[in-house]
Amino acid sequence: MTAASTSLPPALPGLGTTWYERGAPYWSRRVVTGVLWLAVTVFVCFLAVSLYQGFRDQLPSGVRTVWDGVQAVAGCAALVWGWLVQRRGHRAKLADPPTPEQAWDRKSDEKRRTTGPAALGRIVAVLAAPVAPAVAAFALGWVCAVMTVREYPSEVGARRALGQEA
Repeated sequence: MTAASTSLPPALPGLGTTWYERGAPYWSRRVVTGVLWLAVTVFVCFLAVSLYQGFRDQLPSGVRTVWDGVQAVAGCAALVWGWLVQRRGHRAKLADPPTPEQAWDRKSDEKRRTTGPAALGRIVAVLAAPVAPAVAAFALGWVCAVMTVREYPSEVGARRALGQEA
C-alpha cells in the first residue's frame, strides 16, 4: 500500500469526507444543498418579479405589453446563458481542480468578499428593476447547472491529491 492509499480523505467544504465513498450521506448533502440553493433562487426570483412589477406599473399600457414581451425573451435567453456560463466555468475548474487546502482557502475568500457586494447589490437592485426578471433567470440557470454536475472540482482535486484516478 502506498502512503496516499492509507491516508484519510480530507474534508471538503460542504461535503466533509462523504465525497470519498459517495454513499447515502454524500447524496443527502448534495440533495439538501441543492434544495437550499433552489429555495434561495426561488426567493430571489420572487423579489426580482416583485421589483419588476413596481417598475412595470409605472409604464403606459401599450409600452407595458411590449416590455413584457422583451422580458420574456430576455428571461429565456438569460436562463440559457446562466447555464452555459456555469458549465464553462465548471469545465475550466475540472481542468485544474483545487487541492483540498485550496478549496478551503477559496471558501474563506468567498466569505470575506461578500460584505461589499451585498451593499452594492442593494443599489444595483433598484437600478436593475427594468431587467430584474432576466437577471433572476440568469441566476436560476446558473444554479440549476451547479446542482446537476456529476462531481465538484474540489472532489476531483481531492482524489488527485490522494493519488486516485479522477
